[in-house]
Amino acid sequence: MTSKGEVQKGEFVRTVSSFRNWITHDGSPGPSGEGGFTAEPDRYHLYVSYACPWAHRTLIYRTLKGLEGVISVSVVHPLMPEESWVFAEYPCATEDHINGSEYLYEVYLKANLYFDGLVTVPVLWDKNRETIVNNESSEIIRMLNSSFDQFAENSDLDLYPEALQGQIDAINKPIYDNVNNGVYRAGFATTQSAYDRAFDHLFTTLDELEAHLSSQRYLVGDQITEADWRLFTTLVRFDAVYYNHFKTNKKRLIEYPNLWAYTRELYQVPSVAKTVNMDHIKYHYFASHRSINPTGIVPKGPDIDFLIPHRRENV
Repeated sequence: MTSKGEVQKGEFVRTVSSFRNWITHDGSPGPSGEGGFTAEPDRYHLYVSYACPWAHRTLIYRTLKGLEGVISVSVVHPLMPEESWVFAEYPCATEDHINGSEYLYEVYLKANLYFDGLVTVPVLWDKNRETIVNNESSEIIRMLNSSFDQFAENSDLDLYPEALQGQIDAINKPIYDNVNNGVYRAGFATTQSAYDRAFDHLFTTLDELEAHLSSQRYLVGDQITEADWRLFTTLVRFDAVYYNHFKTNKKRLIEYPNLWAYTRELYQVPSVAKTVNMDHIKYHYFASHRSINPTGIVPKGPDIDFLIPHRRENV
């Protein structure tokens, strides 16, 4: 769910994910202690929305690691009604291939009959046990990065290398707080002061990232890592949605030379472009969030060319 949270004293507060089990190569406990789920081909299934930046992370990992033949996927309709994400006919959306559900909340109830939390994407489902393994994107991408390497076409690709983990974790935090979640904190704020704080933190961090990328090509080290993909899914939506819809209108992404070139470079990584569905992205935000856009009208623009060459002279 792209608006998973609630507003407290004017500030948007994101809800903590409910299912936090781990898949490991041998079923041993994961980093948080939960385990018992063993990596196997054709055992696990992803429920995603092309619109959602959190789910988008998992689609990128699935394709980059070469797991499309290992982990199947179902895609919800981009419009999210009050009842929950829905499976309905729409270009590039699918049926629920595994459980035959009409609404995603039915999948949650199948995993836990007493579930009464927020229904969000992505969801990683175990076909064997018929339950949800995990619905926290930051944990799902780490499982996809390493747990399935014995079945992955690109097993040598490591987006969370041990030598860089401390740096990746350190930069992930301000990016999550102020950018990934920051656009939502601005967009769903219900007081001027809450909006102002979120807005200022967002653009202070974007300015810092612009300066950071003036002297190095990627966020951490000299290779693309998890940190880059976590930032990318917000940046690729910024000018089309967040700039107007969430009132984050100080500067457009294309006005940041380094961030704009960096976003285009990531977009042009082979197979990434097919995970970006701007029709689903725009339709979801503008048509679903009636508290922000009461008419539900989806703007036709802007024209954004992510295929412009991306070479940066200084890095």
